[in-house]
Amino acid sequence: MTSINPGTNPYSQLGSAYARAAATQPSLAAALNAAESGNPPASNAATNLTLSDAARAQLAGAAAQKDISVVTSDTRTALDGLYAAAKVKGPIADDGKTTIDLSSFDRRALFAITTNSGGKFSPDEQKVANTELANRFNDALMPGAATAKLTGDFSSIYKAALDYLDGAGAEEKATAAWSALRAAVQKGVQATQLEPTKAPANIANDPVAAYLAQNADGVSAPAVDISSVAKKVRAALDAQAKVAAAAGKELVFDAGRKTGQLADLSSMDNRSLAAISLNQDGLFSGLESFAAKQALNSRNRASVLAAFQTSQTSGDPTQLSLGILNTYSSMSAEERLAVNWTPAVRDNAIANYKSSRHILSMLRGM
Repeated sequence: MTSINPGTNPYSQLGSAYARAAATQPSLAAALNAAESGNPPASNAATNLTLSDAARAQLAGAAAQKDISVVTSDTRTALDGLYAAAKVKGPIADDGKTTIDLSSFDRRALFAITTNSGGKFSPDEQKVANTELANRFNDALMPGAATAKLTGDFSSIYKAALDYLDGAGAEEKATAAWSALRAAVQKGVQATQLEPTKAPANIANDPVAAYLAQNADGVSAPAVDISSVAKKVRAALDAQAKVAAAAGKELVFDAGRKTGQLADLSSMDNRSLAAISLNQDGLFSGLESFAAKQALNSRNRASVLAAFQTSQTSGDPTQLSLGILNTYSSMSAEERLAVNWTPAVRDNAIANYKSSRHILSMLRGM
């Protein structure tokens, strides 16, 4: 697990400029914490802010969200449950390593912890939650950074940052820090719309520039080996089977079955689905592996379709190639193997991007 030294900046352990450049470029979580303490970074309030797709989706679901007091209470209970399960008293051990995993906590829960909502969270809990938020921001930017390295086009990474920020809860969006960061990223989006192949510079509070300073290639190795992922997802499927059996039903993996309880694969991430599909350790049945492969293929088709629709609505044919490259870059080696996305897929997308850019350039010059 991540090692964190109490009393120090938790971002120093992350290995990214998003953390290390805090002195000159604010990290997302650090800036939000500064806002809570009354010292937010300078805001570019005059920047025109437009709603991204993620923002519109967030607004559509706002009515169904829990009140922050309920989120705070539920999060406190969940943390205590993690401590009990791990048989520990806090989130950081004496050796500085984290004792719990917050990857299952949603964005609002993490925000509640980092801002010590209701005074219910300790400084160590805030540090661990800050680290998790920073990791999620880095993970969101990683595919776009990898695509930028392949194509020289920086638009994807700024779009990813905008979508991440717009995925925040209402409480986070109400902070001056969030507004400053979003204004900076929006400026980056606008700059890359005018000149995609030039990294925006001299934008105050730009977290993307800080990330790129140390993570330009966008490459990071998975923290957990695929065998460990397989064992974890095997346990999750067994738990579903146990619940189904208690109800007198069989856990099934074919939506066409008229009897039984259909397995829920929707909450599993793509690498978990790849572990089931590849079945390298022989932990899964043929039906389970087939269902996982179908689910993984469906997600990738949806991603490519979204890129195609963006290309159609924007009138920019390069968006399809960029979308395919972003999907490719976001995959682990196991995911690519499971769906047969070979390097040829990447190379064809790069070639199509370059030819589309060339044609657009010619048309603009006519």
